Amino acid sequence: MNMKLEGRVAIVTGAGRGLGRAHALALAQRGAKVLVNDLGGADGVSDNAEAVVEEIRTAGGEALANGASVSDWDQVEAMTRQALNEWGRVDILVNNAGILRDKSFLKMTMEEFRQVIDVHLMGTAYCSKAVWETMREQAYGRIVMTTSSTGLYGNFGQTNYGAAKMAMVGMMNTLHLEGAKYNIRVNCLAPAAGTAMTEGLIPEAAFKLLSPESVSPGVVFLVSDDAPSRTVLCAGGGSFAVYKGFETEGVNLAPDRVTAEGVAQSWAEITSMDGMRELQAGFEQTGKFAEQGAKALGIKLS
Repeated sequence: MNMKLEGRVAIVTGAGRGLGRAHALALAQRGAKVLVNDLGGADGVSDNAEAVVEEIRTAGGEALANGASVSDWDQVEAMTRQALNEWGRVDILVNNAGILRDKSFLKMTMEEFRQVIDVHLMGTAYCSKAVWETMREQAYGRIVMTTSSTGLYGNFGQTNYGAAKMAMVGMMNTLHLEGAKYNIRVNCLAPAAGTAMTEGLIPEAAFKLLSPESVSPGVVFLVSDDAPSRTVLCAGGGSFAVYKGFETEGVNLAPDRVTAEGVAQSWAEITSMDGMRELQAGFEQTGKFAEQGAKALGIKLS
């Protein structure tokens, strides 16, 4: 399996510190040319991004710093042009930039909800859109979206964050389908890491164990030539797992039982895990329900 990235061009957002920094350094160590994005101040690029670029260059790699806000479409377009003008292609996009605005839903303002959606969800959409045509034209692309266990399972006080993070799984599912014939592979990373965003939220011992560097090998794999697609890779502290969304086989109710009472009476059968499977596209569910209904009525669909 080829894990070398020589000749590949990568954009890593939010790469001035924490997970993004670790990802950028890991990609550069494998030979990729890396555009290091980190939100800049009024005068442009952040000192953190410049520092990561210097680390890469000192180690013999190629890198550029960029200060775009991922929540601003014009800035994202300019960031992509910067990489294309310098290196002529973009092969890898790691959507890592993020913020937190934690509060219980009762106390959360809609502005705080919107801020997190704009950075995480719209930022990921903007960056992915900005590189999509290039990846299609060159018939090669690897996109990683940073989801979270908060989106997959929930976390108190993070309604905004969880909504944005789970939405990325939906985006991945469809972009996987649309990009398949162009050799564009799209995956999600669900990291558990001790970073500035999680400091104070997890115990100190766990914070030290869950280093950003222990997550980045998963990113290298997800952007490699032999990467999977439509996979949610969970990573933290050297442990790796895959999240999968399964659907029970379910049951078709007789016409006279298609009522709330019928659903309640059949709940044990509806929730039974016998025959549970992972569907590969939304219309598979539609087809399954249609087939069940046709079978119950004794008719053929075609």
